[in-house]
Amino acid sequence: MNSQPQYPLLKRHLLPFCLFVCTTFFYVAANAQEQPPKPITVTVNTLQNLNFGTFVLGNGSGTSVIISSEGARSWTGNIVLISSSFSAALYTVNAIPGTLITITNGSDAILTGSNGGSMTMHIGNSFPLSPFITTGNETTVTIGGTLTVGASGANPPGIFSGTFSVTFIQQ
Repeated sequence: MNSQPQYPLLKRHLLPFCLFVCTTFFYVAANAQEQPPKPITVTVNTLQNLNFGTFVLGNGSGTSVIISSEGARSWTGNIVLISSSFSAALYTVNAIPGTLITITNGSDAILTGSNGGSMTMHIGNSFPLSPFITTGNETTVTIGGTLTVGASGANPPGIFSGTFSVTFIQQ
């Protein structure tokens, strides 16, 4: 026969009580791993195309019409500028502030005329100059170019158009 006293009620409540006391007095805060950084996404929208405006060739052969990245127009050689409607290419870049953006220009573009002929366009610098760091959610970027105009016989009057590529690289 067992002569030790039995404490069934104490045994049944002792373990939960000890667990409660241990978790209350020995509480240690634990932190989970932090979330990974947001992925950098860059969106570029074209707001305005590069436009050299209207011009005519003077005596001899023309050389070039230049649109700066700030939107100013100038010329070299025997060219007479006519219209005041010209513009640099205008883009908006949407990115997280602090994103480093580098712009890479594609190769020279060939513009073909509506009445025949062709001209070569060289893509200019950007404003702000590449590379740049975005300061807000949206950054405005302008890009100019230089249009090389040949002799009037090779490039009859008309509308000249073409495409060029620029690449916006996020880093």
